[in-house]
Amino acid sequence: MSEQTHPQLQELNRRLTEIDDLTKAESVLYWDMTTHMPPGGQASRARQLSTISALAHRLLTSAEMGKLFDEAGKIVETLPPDSDDAAAYRAARRDFDRAIKVPNAFVAEFTQHCAITYDTWTRARPADDFKMVSDLLKKTLDYSRRMADFFAPYDHIADPLIDMADYGMKAADVRKVFAELREQLVPIVKAITSQPPADDSMLRVYYPEAEQLAFGEKVIRDFGYNFEQGRQDKTVHPYMIRLGTGDIRITTRVDEHFFYDAFSSTTHEAGHALYEQGINPAYDGTSLATGTSAGVHESQSRTWENIVARSRPFWQHYYPQLQAVFPSQLGNVPLDAFYRAVNKVTPSLIRVDADEVTYNLHIMIRFDLELALLEGSLEIDDLPRAWNERYASDLGVTPLSDKDGVLQDVHWYDGVIGGVFQGYALGNLLSAQFYEAALAAHPSIPAEIGRGKFDTLHTWLRENIYQYGSKYTTPELIQRVTGGGVQVAPLIRYLRTKYGELYTL
Repeated sequence: MSEQTHPQLQELNRRLTEIDDLTKAESVLYWDMTTHMPPGGQASRARQLSTISALAHRLLTSAEMGKLFDEAGKIVETLPPDSDDAAAYRAARRDFDRAIKVPNAFVAEFTQHCAITYDTWTRARPADDFKMVSDLLKKTLDYSRRMADFFAPYDHIADPLIDMADYGMKAADVRKVFAELREQLVPIVKAITSQPPADDSMLRVYYPEAEQLAFGEKVIRDFGYNFEQGRQDKTVHPYMIRLGTGDIRITTRVDEHFFYDAFSSTTHEAGHALYEQGINPAYDGTSLATGTSAGVHESQSRTWENIVARSRPFWQHYYPQLQAVFPSQLGNVPLDAFYRAVNKVTPSLIRVDADEVTYNLHIMIRFDLELALLEGSLEIDDLPRAWNERYASDLGVTPLSDKDGVLQDVHWYDGVIGGVFQGYALGNLLSAQFYEAALAAHPSIPAEIGRGKFDTLHTWLRENIYQYGSKYTTPELIQRVTGGGVQVAPLIRYLRTKYGELYTL
C-alpha cells in the first residue's frame, strides 16, 4: 500500500482498519465458541457476537463513512487502476454498498440467531434429532429471504446470496456450469461404480488420535503451513479462520476408526490457510487481506487435499512414514492397495468424506435444495425427505438417519441458506485449472511432490494467487492465471487421467 498520501484516503483506511479489528475480535469469540467454550457460555457468547457484529456494521454504514468513501473515491480516480490502494478502495466500496442496504437491527438479530442455531445443531446432530433444530432453521430461511430482498430487484432470490460468496455470479451462471459438469461427470461415475470397489478396510481400523494429529501436522508443515502463525484444534465441523495477519488457524475432527477423516480435513483446511498466510502482509487491516471468493478459496483447499495429498507421488514418499507410525494397521498393506483405498470411488452419504469423482454431485444436491427452499417450493419440514430422495436418485444411497443426511453439514445452521455450497464445486473446477497452469510452468512438480518437496508448487501459487488476496475479482484472477474463465474440461481431464489408471474408463 503505497499511495496513502491523501488525508481522506488515510482516514478512510484508518477507520476501515478499526472495523476490521472488530470483526477479527468477533472471529476470536467464534473460534473459542466452536473449540473451547464451555456449554454454559452459549447465551452470553451469542449476545457478545451480536453486539460486536452490530457495532462493526453500524460504524461501516455511518453517514461519515459514506462521505469518506465519496471523497476518497475522487482521489482513487486519479490513481493507477491496478494500484493496491485503488483495488483496496474498490473492495471496501463493494462491502460498504452491500452493508448500507442491510439494517443494523437485522445484523444484530441474525448474528445472535446464528450463534444459537449453531449451538443447537451441535446437540441435534449427535442426537439425530432434526426437529430439535427445525424451528430455528425456519427462522434462518426467513432471515435468508429477507437478506436477499434487501438487494432486490434480482433475477433469482439466491442471486444476492451467491454474489456475497462468489462475486459476480448468479444462480443462472452456476446452473449452467453445473449442467455441463454433470453431463461429463455422470458417465465417469457410472463407469467406475459398475466395477468392483477398492478395499478400504485398512483405513477403518483403530488409529489413535494423537498419532493421527501428529502425522497430519507433520505433512502440512512440509506443505509450508507456518505453525508460528497458526495452530490446529478440534471441532465438530472443520474450518479455517483468519484472526489477523500472522494468526491463521485451522480445525479438524478425528475418527479413531477411520484414518482419512482427520487427514483429509487437516490437509483441506491447511490449503485454505496457505492461501491466507500467503497474502501480502501489507494488506493487513484492509479489504484485500482475505481470499477473493469462496470458489477460489476452495480451489486451494482441494488442491492440497486432493491433487497433492491423494496423488501417487505424494504417497510414494509419505506412505513408508505412515507405516512407521501405524505398523500394526498398515505394515503389511502394499502401497498400491493403500493408494487405491484413499482414492476409492463409491457413492456415499457424507460430503466431506466423498471421493473426488462423486463429490460434486453432493454439491449439486445441496445447491438445488437451497434454491428450492428460497423459492418456497420446498418447506423446512420436508427437507429431510427431499434430501433423502435426491441422494437415492442422484447417488443411489439413502441416509438411514438425519445425522448422516440433512444434519451433516454446519453451513445452514451457521449462516444464511443460499450462496453456501456452489463455491465447493467451483473450487474443484478451479483447482484443476490452476494446477494445469502450474504444471505448464513447472513440469517437475509431480516429481518434487514424490520427494516430499512442495516449494515449487507453493511458490507458484503464492506468486500467482495467494499474494493478491482480494486485489482481483475471481474472473480477473482466473484470466490472469489461466487466460480464460471457469472451465469444466481441466477437471474432467484430471479425473480421466488419474482414475483411468485405477479403473477401466
